[in-house]
Amino acid sequence: MNANPINLVSWNVNGLRAVMKKDFTNSVERLDADVLGIQETKLQAHQLTPAMTDLPGYTSYWSHATTKKGYSGVGVYTRLEPREVRHGIGIPEFDDEGRILELDFGSFVFFNVYFPNGQMSEERLKYKLNFYEAFFSHTDAYVQKGRRVVICGDYNTAHNEIDLKNPKANQKTSGFLRIERDWLDRIITNGYVDTFRYFFPETVKYSWWTYRFKARERNAGWRIDYFFVNRDMIEDGSVVAPYIDNDITGSDHCPVGLRLNQKV
Repeated sequence: MNANPINLVSWNVNGLRAVMKKDFTNSVERLDADVLGIQETKLQAHQLTPAMTDLPGYTSYWSHATTKKGYSGVGVYTRLEPREVRHGIGIPEFDDEGRILELDFGSFVFFNVYFPNGQMSEERLKYKLNFYEAFFSHTDAYVQKGRRVVICGDYNTAHNEIDLKNPKANQKTSGFLRIERDWLDRIITNGYVDTFRYFFPETVKYSWWTYRFKARERNAGWRIDYFFVNRDMIEDGSVVAPYIDNDITGSDHCPVGLRLNQKV
């Protein structure tokens, strides 16, 4: 192992086929991730091509929605060799939407997650909240065993007013509902840390912009893409530097990252 930090990156690509046409390979090269988790691939297994799966220097793993075509889906490109890879958390209601990949690297467990969006209906909002409940019960079991846990992805919720451009106008919008924000409060109370906000408590930076209204040009965005870790990783110095890379385009989201001390 060299002395450089381990570079972890998360990016909702909003369709892997679409982003492949927007210089995705060069973007990955620029990101220089040791582990890159992507969300919202919108693909089934048979639609993956070698150009998507065989990026130089990386091994890739995939999880696809089994009940809906062209929906959800996550992937991980990694230079590090995982001890084990799991697809989902063992609950078909959630696993069938292809939202979770878990890679055990020994010194830490990496979760790449595309959390549900609650905007479509009350039913989907309930699904989203139940997903949070089930998923964090799963990760809690690792933490209770003394494992280091890294949870990245599109959480589909802006936590506080600093995390979106127009908080007052969005108080009744899913993604900033009090009941969703309360879940992020609960996660933090239970010992998980929003790494970017921990290191940069007053920095205004966003990771998602609607395609409408020239929102990205005006930087009228939301911060809904996160790296959470269990608090032990903060206290033992494992986390070196979180970041948000606004310079990478190709999706309505930009990549977010986290560098870990090699000692993990």
